Amino acid sequence: MFKEFIGKLNGIVGMERTKFILANSIYLVVAGSDDIANTYFVAHARELQYDIPSYTNLMVNSASEFLNQIYALGARRIAVFSTPPIGCVPSQRTLAGGLQRGCADKYNEAAKMFNSKLNANIDSLNRKLPKSRIVYIDVYNALLDLIENPENHGFHVVEKGCCGTGVIEVAILCNPASPICENASDHVFWDSYHPTEAAYIALISSLLQRYLSSFF
Repeated sequence: MFKEFIGKLNGIVGMERTKFILANSIYLVVAGSDDIANTYFVAHARELQYDIPSYTNLMVNSASEFLNQIYALGARRIAVFSTPPIGCVPSQRTLAGGLQRGCADKYNEAAKMFNSKLNANIDSLNRKLPKSRIVYIDVYNALLDLIENPENHGFHVVEKGCCGTGVIEVAILCNPASPICENASDHVFWDSYHPTEAAYIALISSLLQRYLSSFF
């Protein structure tokens, strides 16, 4: 799709202007959460092939390959988001958090292992790729702060989402027929996996203040 976009842009503004636009745009790369939470732990699709250290190595290698590919296509300013504390999202609390639905520690440990390796890999890529500004964005601790200190950010409900029961429904299971909480802005999570609009606003505000200057 990126290659298709570049072709269209070339047709509109020409090759030189396209190169300028590509080099000065900011690219947001978000990946990893589903690979750990769903592919590895829930579906067990990779758990039989890899232990967590080797699986996170596989993930980092894949991320590195992708970053090299978009760099080769002209991207220079790239924000790479870490994996969040997926063990603390409502669905994973339900599936792996025990009777008390606490945070699933093994999920979070896997996320932190991947994030550490990803951060180191990004440092390496910045040294190897001329004029690159690849920035590791720490979403893990930013979201964990909302979860552990919700009142500081105006939230009151952390352990369940606003949609349905809030403990397992996600994506298409949250639909016009689903019951909805009275005030979604009180909740950190919209469904059992994804943050609410209010939580995203809080996260982006925090991350912009910390990282925006890294690209200029």
